[in-house]
Amino acid sequence: MTKEHHRQELDPPERLDPADESAAPPERALQKRAEFPDVQGEIDALVSRCAGAEPDAFHAKLVRELITAALKLIPDGRDSGELKLMTAAMKELRYAYRVFGAYSQPHKVTIFGSARTPEDHPDYLSAVEFSRRMAEAGWMSITGAGDGIMKAGHVGPGRKASFGVAIRLPFETTANEVIVDDEKLIHFKYFFTRKLIFLSQAEAVVCFPGGFGTMDEAFETLTLVQTGKASMIPIVMVEGQGPTAGYWAGFRRFIEQELLTRGWVSPEDPGLFYNAESADDAANHVLQFYRNYHSSRYVRDDMVIRVQHRLTDEAIERLNDEFAVLVKSGRIHQRGAFDEETDHRRLPRIVFAHTRHKFGLIRRLIERINALPTAD
Repeated sequence: MTKEHHRQELDPPERLDPADESAAPPERALQKRAEFPDVQGEIDALVSRCAGAEPDAFHAKLVRELITAALKLIPDGRDSGELKLMTAAMKELRYAYRVFGAYSQPHKVTIFGSARTPEDHPDYLSAVEFSRRMAEAGWMSITGAGDGIMKAGHVGPGRKASFGVAIRLPFETTANEVIVDDEKLIHFKYFFTRKLIFLSQAEAVVCFPGGFGTMDEAFETLTLVQTGKASMIPIVMVEGQGPTAGYWAGFRRFIEQELLTRGWVSPEDPGLFYNAESADDAANHVLQFYRNYHSSRYVRDDMVIRVQHRLTDEAIERLNDEFAVLVKSGRIHQRGAFDEETDHRRLPRIVFAHTRHKFGLIRRLIERINALPTAD
């Protein structure tokens, strides 16, 4: 039986047709082209023989597109450096998905923060406490596998409930002692593949203070959620208490005073993240986010919010009153699974035609769904 993952791709591709390549240089006619029917037939036979998938199956069609794209690379004139990058990236992603696929059921939280934080620093101790609380709630922790906050995020839950997503750097060559040599430790050559795994495999992102890398990870997470390119998840900023506290308060001031006042972000965007007062507050906030909410995706133009329990009719009316600005046409309503949906079909759905704007309000909508009374 296929395992169901908690995370859902928010905006999956709706068609498998090749992208419009009219702007690309013409392909050389020195050999058969990958999209020729006889070549496609050979690919289908290969997929069937090696993967045991029927050609008309959706997964088989995706793999056929992948192989077709790969076969075009040499005729396109790609050099060895470009080919090495694409090959290594695909192999890294395939291996990482395979490792995480063995642990599809537990919820996971990605923890970002500095590798330089000393072990007696309040931020380190707070990260240990936070990750321990999440492990007690059945969650697993994902960190970059280094020292500092990354190590603290493994100390709290212990080796069994930890993933390490390490990057190969000349000045950071080993993983921390908690995760080293574990089967859940994955080494990446590229930051972009590593960050994809950080976000695609987690149901929450929690940031502790850090430097350029932490800022990069925090802003990329916010950007992907703000633009609807990543599923809505809780993004929490937390730090330890002490004389150095105030890091994330300064971050919020910068967002509100330097970005919001200039119009570079929308009024609802600061609501995409939460400033926690403590490790306990951060853990409670993440767990509350999934009190009733389960996951989100699109089916055609409809945003589909899966919930654990149906809301009352009165609660749905309140959502229509408070969040009408998110609805392109029609109304917010409840229903069962769409025919196109193959996973989590038992869960009720809250559905509406989304404007594809104001994702910060989607965050607020989810919080409202969690607070409203359920029918059962």
